[in-house]
Amino acid sequence: MQKLNRNNIEVSSVLPIKIVQFGEGNFLRAFVEYAFQTLNKEVGFNAGIAVVQPIDKGMVSMLNDQDGLYTLFTKGLQNGVAVEKKELITNIVSGIDPYLNFNDFLSLAKEPELEFIISNTTEAGISFVEADEFNMTPPSSFPAKLTRLLFKRFTHFSGASDKGLTIIPCELINHNSDTLKQIILDYISLWNLSSEFKNWILNSCTFHNTLVDRIVPGYPRDQIEAYNKQLDYQDNLIVSAEIFFLWVIEGDETLKEKLPFHKTSLDVKIVKDMQPFRTRKVRILNGAHTAMVPFSLLYGNETVKETVEESFTGPFIRSLVFDEIIPTLEMEKDELNEFANAVFDRFKNPFIKHQLASIALNSISKFKVRVLPSLLMYNEIKGKLPFKMVFAFACLIRFYKGSYNGNVMAVNDDTDIVSEMALLWKLCSMNEIATKVLGKAQYWGQDLNEIQGLTIAVTTSLKLIEEYGIEKGFSKLGQ
Repeated sequence: MQKLNRNNIEVSSVLPIKIVQFGEGNFLRAFVEYAFQTLNKEVGFNAGIAVVQPIDKGMVSMLNDQDGLYTLFTKGLQNGVAVEKKELITNIVSGIDPYLNFNDFLSLAKEPELEFIISNTTEAGISFVEADEFNMTPPSSFPAKLTRLLFKRFTHFSGASDKGLTIIPCELINHNSDTLKQIILDYISLWNLSSEFKNWILNSCTFHNTLVDRIVPGYPRDQIEAYNKQLDYQDNLIVSAEIFFLWVIEGDETLKEKLPFHKTSLDVKIVKDMQPFRTRKVRILNGAHTAMVPFSLLYGNETVKETVEESFTGPFIRSLVFDEIIPTLEMEKDELNEFANAVFDRFKNPFIKHQLASIALNSISKFKVRVLPSLLMYNEIKGKLPFKMVFAFACLIRFYKGSYNGNVMAVNDDTDIVSEMALLWKLCSMNEIATKVLGKAQYWGQDLNEIQGLTIAVTTSLKLIEEYGIEKGFSKLGQ
């Protein structure tokens, strides 16, 4: 079978680079590349994407080996009917590793038709690292790299106002672009960059908060033979996703003119305020995902579908959503229930084997953003702790021990966090572990020991998990 590249399959069109994208993972390739390819096909948008690898170890070399090409398979249920599609994605023009070719990275700033910056570097990616210096090649954080790129564009085009960029981050943190913008301004201050550059950022560039919604299991490792049989070329970067797609972007009529998604078949909403959409999605869909991962992996499940269909874990997660998360949200209850039911239908998608291990990345920062607000709000509204969310919290802490019942857990987080958690499990008692972890304000944004009853509840849950296991331990918790 021939190797996938532009020569072998006769895809030779070269698109101008209009988009620089930080991140080359499964989600962006199944979401942003797909969206802009649809815009190219249906509206003639004519946009190429340059992909930047945001961390030292990544997949840019694999992308370049295939000339930026890969196959997207989407499968799911639409109005009760099974739908399956496949599409060759062709709009990646180049892949750049700034750790190997920093000058090539900076050269992207000189692209005359560049208009957009897109990113998804996980919730932990939009962060300020004070140790980052202007002359580092590259600085460590994504915002620092972006600041360098923007400064290069500002200087190359002599501060021309029409060379400002539209910045659309896709990380799942609230007010993602507002946060990114502030960090860029912090680097301008830290690095003593000019007031003219700062004014260019404030007046010539625009920042847009976003919400993204599509389940992307990624590379279908367990079913790869079946996928390969549908292709007449060798593709090492196949990505699978559900058919559902939603992108909500805060913006005005000017942004709608720049991004005419309203002329396509895609569900892209450019709205004045995306917060109602964001809160609903992050708390229900992402919150359920994040709560289930450690809990379900410790129990012995491997996939999302298995989790929601299993006789113990399924009702647990469903109750966590309907009885504990939904009561904390301000939208109409019928609308929330309808959305939650659709989420569980998506979790049960028979075409997608969504591995729990594949969504375990940065579970602590995800829990802070996706689950903890519901836990705290429930406690505030009801005057008591949410039973299942607290148990899921204990499962998260137990998960970071790294092994359970002789099985290695898929812990995948910042090395400092992994090391800290492993050391606590090695040296401390259950009560000490709970107290120290809940007290880490750098994890949670506050000392959670101050929440009445939470430390005792988490400690008790940890002891029951250790002595009885997940299912029996949870049943004992209620006695």
